[in-house]
Amino acid sequence: MYQVQRIARSERVPIRGLPYHVQIWGEPGPGKIPLVMVHGWMDVAASYQFVVDAFKQDHYIIAPDWRGFGQTPSTAAPGHCADNFWFPDYMADLDFLLDHYAPDQAVNLVGHSLGGNVVLLYAGVRPERVHRLVNLEGFGMPATQPTQAPKRYATWMDELKKLHRGEMDLKPYDSSAGVARRLMKTNRRLSQDKAEWLAQHWAQANAQGQWSILGEPGHKITGANLFRLDEVLALYQSATMPVLCVEASDDSLGQWWKGKFTREEYHARIQCIAQLEIAVIQDAGHMMHHDQPQALAALIERFIQ
Repeated sequence: MYQVQRIARSERVPIRGLPYHVQIWGEPGPGKIPLVMVHGWMDVAASYQFVVDAFKQDHYIIAPDWRGFGQTPSTAAPGHCADNFWFPDYMADLDFLLDHYAPDQAVNLVGHSLGGNVVLLYAGVRPERVHRLVNLEGFGMPATQPTQAPKRYATWMDELKKLHRGEMDLKPYDSSAGVARRLMKTNRRLSQDKAEWLAQHWAQANAQGQWSILGEPGHKITGANLFRLDEVLALYQSATMPVLCVEASDDSLGQWWKGKFTREEYHARIQCIAQLEIAVIQDAGHMMHHDQPQALAALIERFIQ
């Protein structure tokens, strides 16, 4: 199994009535800017371990499990799960997290995928709280039109009913080794030692002796709200700090959207960011923090220095 170089410690932070689980590496200190790293959809904070181990410098790193992922529940009621997850909730959770860990200073903020979208939107709302921002493949979504709203709301309600009938439950695995095999099937670049380590954090044994993914099924539901590109662009324009947008050499957008949303469209959108830099990690897919942690760590450290 992968041998960890820097040991994380776990903390519980009360955020909006939830006992948020947070991974911490390093210690705060004079002159240190906190480095806050937020994960993507169906991922966990521990997923950044490989990048943390690859850093050359001593950082104070704060990485939460988003609500409904990892060890953070989605509701305060034991045994209950949320059936809706909204981008404004992630942004508010991040704001409360920064109130706790960095109330009087701006932070360096890193987000991957869903987390990348969250931090870029948040930076437009609270630009004074972000010193530098790194967005790892947080592309946003295809633009929508108001005429799509009736079908979108109907899809949302239909999927809510499926969820409450148990039809959207996540498949359990027979062992952590089964979880590791699934991770390697999804990501052809993921080595077995890393997959075995990740499996221990990405899932846990349940009462039946199977391994359950630490992500609530409500995350699979189509969002009720349309993706409003005009609103998103207004937030991008309000992000006044230096922003580094990092992409993998594999074209994730091409794989996901089949021409409905392209990398060229994404590049056109982010041109409205005042201080923008774009970088590409070679020989990497969407999970670049697993595929090329050394290259990504070097890129992040160069940018935040």
